[in-house]
Amino acid sequence: MADQQIRAFSFGGGVQSTAALVLQAQGEIDFPLFIFANVGDDSEHPDTLAYFNEVHVPYAAEHDIELVEVKKTWGDGSQYSLLQNMERLPKTIPIPGYLESGKPWRRACTASWKIETIIKELKRRGATKDDPALSGLGISTDEIQRVRTNEPPTTATPQQLVYPLIDLGLSRRDCEDITKQAGLPPAPRSACWFCPFHSTTYWHNLADDRPDLFAAAVKLEDDLSKRAQVAVGSKMRLGRKGPLRSIVAQGRLSFDPEGPAECDSGNCFT
Repeated sequence: MADQQIRAFSFGGGVQSTAALVLQAQGEIDFPLFIFANVGDDSEHPDTLAYFNEVHVPYAAEHDIELVEVKKTWGDGSQYSLLQNMERLPKTIPIPGYLESGKPWRRACTASWKIETIIKELKRRGATKDDPALSGLGISTDEIQRVRTNEPPTTATPQQLVYPLIDLGLSRRDCEDITKQAGLPPAPRSACWFCPFHSTTYWHNLADDRPDLFAAAVKLEDDLSKRAQVAVGSKMRLGRKGPLRSIVAQGRLSFDPEGPAECDSGNCFT
C-alpha cells in the first residue's frame, strides 16, 4: 500500500480546469497533482497550449502545485500525437466526424489520448486496484449529465472519480469568476482545433481569426472523407451541419443552437 493516496486532478486546460487550479491554490480543494494530457502540439488548439505555458505553468509553480504534462508514447518511450497517428495509419479513421447520414463516427481519441495517458501516469506513480488514485474531473453543475458512474477500481483503471466543482456547487460562470478574481486572464475553451464537436460559430471564428488552421481543417476533412469512402462507403465531414466549406459559405446564423466543444475536464466530453 502507498503511504498516501494519490490525489490527482485531470486537467484539460480550459475554463473549469483553470478554476480548479485556483481553488487548489486557495486551499478550497485538495489535489496536489494536476495532470494535463496533451494529445499533441499539432493537435491541441494553439490558444490552449499558449495559455498552459504562459499562465498555468507559472501559476502552479508559484503556488507549489505539481502540474505535469503527459503525452501518448510508443513502446520505446518516444511521443506521437493524434495527427501523427493518422499518418501512421493511413487507411483508418482515427478521429471522430460525421458520415453523410449525419451519424457520428465512433470516437477513440478520448480514451486513447486522454484517459489512458492519464491512467498510465497514475500507475507510474503507484496507483493500483487495491490502492487507487482519487481522480478529480473538472465538470461543473451545468454539465452534470457528463458525470460518469463511479465503478470500482480495476487493474486497468486504478482510480476513483470525484467531481469537486459539483461538490462545491460551481457552474461554468462561477469558474470564470473565480479565474477573474484571481487576476488571471480568461481561459480559452479547451479542445483540439479540428474537433467535430465544435459549434458552427467556432468554425466561422476559426475561418476569420485563424485561416491557416481553418485551411488545415478543410484539408483534414477531405482526407477523412476519402478514407471513409473506402472504409464504409460514405463521405465524412467535421462540421455537424455540413462540410466546413459549406458552413462558412452559408454565412453566420443569428443563433447557433450547438453547444461549444470542450475538454475542460481533461477527459473530453466524458
